[in-house]
Amino acid sequence: MADEKLQRIVEARLKLRARYQAKIQGSPAQSDPAPQGSGPVNRHGMPQLPPGQNHTRAWPVLDLGIKPEIALAQWALQIDGAVEAPVTLDWAAFQALPQVEDESDFHCVTTWSLMDSKWSGVQCSTLAALVRPLPEATHLMTYGYDGYTTNLPIEEALKDDVLLVHAWNGKPLPREHGGPVRMITPQLYAWKGAKWINRIEFLTQDRAGFWEVRGYSNSAHPWRDDRYS
Repeated sequence: MADEKLQRIVEARLKLRARYQAKIQGSPAQSDPAPQGSGPVNRHGMPQLPPGQNHTRAWPVLDLGIKPEIALAQWALQIDGAVEAPVTLDWAAFQALPQVEDESDFHCVTTWSLMDSKWSGVQCSTLAALVRPLPEATHLMTYGYDGYTTNLPIEEALKDDVLLVHAWNGKPLPREHGGPVRMITPQLYAWKGAKWINRIEFLTQDRAGFWEVRGYSNSAHPWRDDRYS
């Protein structure tokens, strides 16, 4: 029965991706005819380093001044809003979903880029397939245990490298970087992925999150130097 459930999720994910494929392929990080930046071509055909960014070997810690400590037994992820089947996942249910490993880069708006990190987690598209967004869903809002929020167009959230990660370079995601689970958005600036994530809300119209309200770009495309509104 568990295998059948996973197969249904995989099939629903493929259908969902097909519904939004044109928008995904048309997004600036995949269709920009003149991306800015420097270095060799990256995984998506863009310059490896976006404009104004510098390589870092360490992973700097940035947050709202709050570092929640969430035991795995208390952690939960609520997925709701404009969906057919809202759900709340505990740690065991989250781990039972299809897990992936991926390697990607992490670009912070404060001008540093952490390259070639190895992540383990669940694709956001798998979570979307689990709850089945309504046809009128256009965006999602992610929430963290620290009160943080940030918004994403659904076509960005469904990209293959957008993950809810629980491991980084083979070890559990550190608390200071959003552990036990955070979202990563490798084709956008990193503030578009909530640390200590505990809710994903599907929306029928866009709504600004914490930094967007405070003047950060709503679209956040690194290869267009798209930092502020």
